[in-house]
Amino acid sequence: MYESFYGLTGKPFQLNPDPAFYFGSRGHTRAFAYLQYGLYQSEGFIVITGEIGAGKTTIVRNLFEQLDREKVVAAQLVSTHLDAEDMLRAVGIAFGLPVRTVSKAVLLGSLEAFLCKLALESKRALLIVDEAQNLTPRAVEELRMLSNFQLGDQALLQSFLVGQPELRTIMQSPQMQQLRQRVTASYHLGPLDKTETQAYIEHRLHHVGWKGDPEFEAACFDLIHALTAGIPRRINTLCNRLLLAGFLGEKHRLTTTDVQAIAREIHDELGPDTTLALAPVGEQTSTGDQAPGGEGMPEGVGAEGHKARERSGDNATWRVHFRRIEERIDRLDKTVATAVNLLRRVLHPDKTTKPETSAER
Repeated sequence: MYESFYGLTGKPFQLNPDPAFYFGSRGHTRAFAYLQYGLYQSEGFIVITGEIGAGKTTIVRNLFEQLDREKVVAAQLVSTHLDAEDMLRAVGIAFGLPVRTVSKAVLLGSLEAFLCKLALESKRALLIVDEAQNLTPRAVEELRMLSNFQLGDQALLQSFLVGQPELRTIMQSPQMQQLRQRVTASYHLGPLDKTETQAYIEHRLHHVGWKGDPEFEAACFDLIHALTAGIPRRINTLCNRLLLAGFLGEKHRLTTTDVQAIAREIHDELGPDTTLALAPVGEQTSTGDQAPGGEGMPEGVGAEGHKARERSGDNATWRVHFRRIEERIDRLDKTVATAVNLLRRVLHPDKTTKPETSAER
C-alpha cells in the first residue's frame, strides 16, 4: 500500500527470505564464507546456528543462487520432526527418488546408487537440513551414516546443518561425539549491531529505489535496534509497519515517536504482559546492548521496560509466547518457499534454479 506513496518499486521489508535483499553484515559474510569453505572441502558437515529470524535461510538461498548446477546437486529438508527411517526417506524424496514405500534396505541401496551415479558424472550431492535442532539422536545418526558413503576416496554426500541455538547444545552432548568428528566448520550467526542495523534498513530501502522519502530521524535507527535486538526479521516487521503507518498518516518524515507508537501497537497485539515490542526483556545482543528493559537504551525506553518487568514479575511466559509466534512465522515462510519451488518445477521443469524441497511441515 505504501510503495507508490513513497515512490518505491517494491516492498522493502517483506518477511519471506529473498536472496535479492541479501545484506552482508560481518556475521552474515562470515557465515556465508563458512558455507563456501564447506563446499570447497566437499565432505563432512557444516553447522550454522542463529536465532529465529537472524537470516540463516537467506544465507542458504544466496548460496543456492551461486551453485554450479553442472557440478552440485542440492536438496533441502525443511521439516525435521522426523525419526531415523523417516529422515532417510525424506532425504531420498528430496533428491527425487521413488522411495516412499520401500524397505529401509532398499532405501539405503537406492540412495547409495544415486550418489554413486552422481560421482561418476563428476557431480556431487549437497544436503541442507533446516531446523536441525529438531532432529532426534537416531535421525542424526542416520545422517552421519550417510556421510560414510564413498566411491574410492571421494565422499558422496555433504551435509549442512542449519538451526536455532539449541542445535549447539545438542552438538555438545556425549552421543554426538562421532558427528562432531565429521564437522568441518561451525558458526553461530549473531544479531546486527547498531551501525549494521541502520545500514541494513537503508540497504533494503535502496534496493527498491528509495530516494530519501520517507526521511528517518537519526535517532530512529538506534531505537529500532534496541527494540528488535538487531534480529533482521524483527527489524523487517517493525519497519514494514512503520512505513505503513507513515503512509496512512501521509508522513514523509518518521521520528522516534512514530517508532515507539508502532512498538506499542505490536506490544498490545502480542499481549499485556509483554514489554515494549519485539525483543524479550533483558535479551542481549552481541555488542552488549540490551533489549527493552536494559541499560544502554534510548531515553524513555529503558524506564518503560523496567516498569513492565515490575508489573509482570516474570517474563518467562512472554518468552515462550514470543518464541512460538516467531516459530509460526518461520514455518509459514518455509511453507511458502516450498510451494513456490514446487510451482516453479511444474511450470518450468527444465529451468528450475532452486533446489528441491521436501517433507511437508
